[in-house]
Amino acid sequence: MTTIEHTSTTKNKVVETLPIAPLGIIPLASCRSLGEKVDDYLVQWRREREHEHKTSLALAGYQKDSFLLEAHTPRFGSGEAKGIIKSSVRGDDLYIMVDVLNHSLTYSLCGQVNHMSPDDHYQDLKRIIAAVGGKARRITVIMPFLYESRQHKRTNRESLDCALALHELVSMGVDSIITFDAHDPRVQNAIPLKGFETVQPVYQFIKNICRRVDDLQLDSDHMMIISPDEGGTARAIYMANVLGLDMGTFYKRRDYSQIIDGRNPIVAHEYLGSSVEGKDVIILDDMISSGDSMIDVATQLKRRNAKRVFVTATFGLFTNGLQKFDDAVQSGLIDYVVTTNLIYQPEELLKRPYYINCDMSKYIALIIDTLNHDKSISHLLSPNKRIQNFVKKYKARQSAHESV
Repeated sequence: MTTIEHTSTTKNKVVETLPIAPLGIIPLASCRSLGEKVDDYLVQWRREREHEHKTSLALAGYQKDSFLLEAHTPRFGSGEAKGIIKSSVRGDDLYIMVDVLNHSLTYSLCGQVNHMSPDDHYQDLKRIIAAVGGKARRITVIMPFLYESRQHKRTNRESLDCALALHELVSMGVDSIITFDAHDPRVQNAIPLKGFETVQPVYQFIKNICRRVDDLQLDSDHMMIISPDEGGTARAIYMANVLGLDMGTFYKRRDYSQIIDGRNPIVAHEYLGSSVEGKDVIILDDMISSGDSMIDVATQLKRRNAKRVFVTATFGLFTNGLQKFDDAVQSGLIDYVVTTNLIYQPEELLKRPYYINCDMSKYIALIIDTLNHDKSISHLLSPNKRIQNFVKKYKARQSAHESV
């Protein structure tokens, strides 16, 4: 058995097994830029590894200039499309990446320009899987924002779109699905015999916030984690426990007598928790959609004399634009907005001075690299030690700076 070591850039993790199969990555057009960053890490790491059996057939193709495979989903004038893969995938350990929320891409429909919807991206994903034709050794779909994840349960006579999509993917030959911060992880019960992992980017949040702000006091006397609703309590509890902080939550009181924009409108946010007075607060959620809920929670916290407010979410959709966040920052309600690059980010967002971007490409590369060696990713799903080590170094830098 060959032993291959990561360099310090990959946290000195030792990979002790051979790859399960040659690695191939197909980022759909919606996820191209993220896929290229992931590929850069993998190419670099595998070039740096030293091992004794470079010429072994078992390691054929282990080092490449790129692991990206060329694939396209061209459309006819009617708007219909097909999937094309321009290289062999026979026997490959295949990772297909898709961003179902990338609304920047367009296509022509009978001479009219249409922006791609989540439905369009999901159909393109199925087309590429169909083009594989069952020839790959294993197919893993990396879908950062889980398609239809907000339609995960039935309360009336309504469709269960997320469960249906998962069933459809596994019936087409997908072995495992990796998503980030699923709206409700219990949706994996729809495919109990297949792999389903929902990854939390808590480590990236902490790391990038601390890099941007150098005077945080990471203790329960000066900081709190806040969940904006009862559904995200577990997420907030995890982050609070890892950092040793207190947490609070808001209860969304809704008007169930009417439906506006597909949901019951929020009447008020009721706070449950200890005092936030004089403390920095991190509002932690899975997504920012219109932003109304986050801004309302930030307003409530400022009324309770919170110090600085960090609005933090895995996915920044900003469906109603950024103006309301500009206004909230200008009025002192919000200090920073923190999201990841797991979904499409418009240029105007990246230019905002209050925005903190969390790059997830290295994390995804680590997951792919580890899975390709058929190793457990539990240490990546629960990075408690890495978080605590980073916090320890952050506090040490603060102490050294104060002593100068």
